[in-house]
Amino acid sequence: MKIRAPGATPIVRRLALFRYRLRCFLRFSEQAARECGLTPQQHQLLLGVAGYTGNGWTTVSDLAEFLQERHNAVVGLVERAARRGLVQKKPSAADRRFVRVSLTPRGKQLLHRLAKMHRQELIRLQETLLGVMAAAGRTKRPNLGRGAVRVQGGSAPGPKARGVKSARSGPR
Repeated sequence: MKIRAPGATPIVRRLALFRYRLRCFLRFSEQAARECGLTPQQHQLLLGVAGYTGNGWTTVSDLAEFLQERHNAVVGLVERAARRGLVQKKPSAADRRFVRVSLTPRGKQLLHRLAKMHRQELIRLQETLLGVMAAAGRTKRPNLGRGAVRVQGGSAPGPKARGVKSARSGPR
């Protein structure tokens, strides 16, 4: 492969645009969380509790995977969220080390409000990313229809069910 200088190759340009648009979405999401009185980390925690496993509850270990954080850091985040009335913890009767984390009514209300705030931004991001994909060689944009962006409902299986190796795997 021959690299030209100066200037970026088309793939580098598309990657730069993708990264920029993704960061704009993340910035929007961080600001929306703060407008609702949450930290961005608390918003991510609520998303993980509500949607990561599809059960309506999750464990601290699953949250650590979802958030890509260490277990002990997530324990602290869950504790602070519980004190704020965003989540509740319920130890297993069979094994007290196993704790189910679920949303409180207040946590559900805030997450629903944030999901509504994110819907339009997700639609804009989808259109941008489809444009980047089309420029990367796809000849036709897929018609994903109005329901393509799911804000509620549906769930993706956790990483173990998908056979995805964690980015945190390996020695620490």
